Amino acid sequence: MADLVCIRTYATRVDAELAKALLEANDIYAAVSADDLGGCLPGTPLGFVGGARLLVAQADIEDALEVLEGTDDNPGPSEWE
Repeated sequence: MADLVCIRTYATRVDAELAKALLEANDIYAAVSADDLGGCLPGTPLGFVGGARLLVAQADIEDALEVLEGTDDNPGPSEWE
């Protein structure tokens, strides 16, 4: 698998996992990286630890952002948007 890059950051793992599911439904591999005690606190706001990061392959950035367009009015910071 190619190196993964962060395209969005979400306040909770749940939000990031929903976005991941949407990407995977569109045949785009995605992963979530979050420091939420290994998923023990999935609904906990993660802003204090950097949020839950949505990762995709560099080659899929444009397609992934297109799929996610309009799905979240207020995503966290991203280096790609």
